[in-house]
Amino acid sequence: MNYKAILFYLGLFIFPLSGLSFLNILYSTYFDYFLSIESYTITFFLTLVTGIFFYYYGKTSVKKISFYEQLILIILVYFFSSFFISLPYYLSNYQITFVDSIFESISGLTSTGFSIFENIKYLDPTLILWRSSSQWIGGLYFLIFLIIIFSNNQYNFRLNHLVHTGNMGSFSKSNTKNIIFQIFIVYSLLTFLIFIILNIGSVRLFNSLNLSMSIISNGGFLPANTLNQIFLKENHYILAIVLLIPTLNIFFLFNSYSKQKIISNHQEDIFLIVFISVLSLLMFYSFNDIGISEIIINIISSISNSGISFTKSIDGSIIFILLCAMGGTLISNSSGIKFIRIYILVKTAAAEIIKLVRPNNIFNNTIFYSQKKIDNQTINLSFLIFISFFIGIFILSSILIFDNISFENSFKLSILTLTNTTNSSLYGVSDINFSNLLTSTKLFLIIFMIIGKIELISVLILIKKLLIKE
Repeated sequence: MNYKAILFYLGLFIFPLSGLSFLNILYSTYFDYFLSIESYTITFFLTLVTGIFFYYYGKTSVKKISFYEQLILIILVYFFSSFFISLPYYLSNYQITFVDSIFESISGLTSTGFSIFENIKYLDPTLILWRSSSQWIGGLYFLIFLIIIFSNNQYNFRLNHLVHTGNMGSFSKSNTKNIIFQIFIVYSLLTFLIFIILNIGSVRLFNSLNLSMSIISNGGFLPANTLNQIFLKENHYILAIVLLIPTLNIFFLFNSYSKQKIISNHQEDIFLIVFISVLSLLMFYSFNDIGISEIIINIISSISNSGISFTKSIDGSIIFILLCAMGGTLISNSSGIKFIRIYILVKTAAAEIIKLVRPNNIFNNTIFYSQKKIDNQTINLSFLIFISFFIGIFILSSILIFDNISFENSFKLSILTLTNTTNSSLYGVSDINFSNLLTSTKLFLIIFMIIGKIELISVLILIKKLLIKE
């Protein structure tokens, strides 16, 4: 095990947290929020010292790490980052327990959106900004993690032959900086774009800043208690536009200038847009009490795993929960099973049914009717991820029932946890008070929020490696 290299990369991921802390120090100083500035100062120095120490400790090591070491690195990033992000919560004046602080930080870092705070109205503005920025950095890290995992050939995690993933290579010293820089620039520009669109939609500056960081990461933290306190009713369509941006491939907008690139590299995104459009029309005729703009927002919000919505609980909430399970495109901040894997499974199932009826027919086993072939290993992996997802739901649902949560809410909350989707009223579980849950339940939710982000199959592979020596 190359421990020094792991710590080297861990230092690279911890160091940016000092930048977020410094921004909150500046914000607190400018607006005279001196009661909270101490917590951000402590966080700033701890992240700075820890990041520098890990960086220089592993600087002289061989930087190329194996697939298993990459998985360990990702898990360590989540745990170390969540600890540092939890400090402003724990050191605040709100008397938050350490477990609750970790819960809030993991929820932000994984872009889940579960919160122990019931009334955001009375929350310190610096802490609201800290919640939003934790989602933003978590979304950035997740995109980098995708690059790390999908650029590795082991266990056929590599799907970049099926979808456009940018200029990815192996995770090594020679190209790590380039990969991180590329993702950072695109991610930051998209955040700024969403910020501008929200301002055009007459959203207050502070709300636009926080909401843009939340939306780009497909997070659920809001700078207010409800969306209705942020958006005017006539501007609801603005939310549908900005929610769609992080649902698609992160490189989609930057390739939109070229018709050839869009057609060749972003067929997954085009199919998803068509799917959303058709589904919106079908649901518009099914739910007469909801306007078309709200339906589109609910669909996109569910697929993107953002979960934010204007709509209160409806009879068809299970449909939106299933959309959460599907997720968005592969190289996006959405969680879930992923749209491309669902497409692969549906197409493969259809092919097998056709073979039974017409065994002599030749079936075109390609992705999105392109020339890119779907091999058996990709099909098998998609099926394993599909099965492991529902195994995770079963395990977590069983755990939640012991905390006096009804079976229906346990089932819904399990799906929302594993898809990193906030518990909005749309899904009928908004009345759950996370601060009143048992400590053991919170700890399990913390673990499964991380599992939902990195996928259970990754954890199982790592456990297999640690338990079975090859």
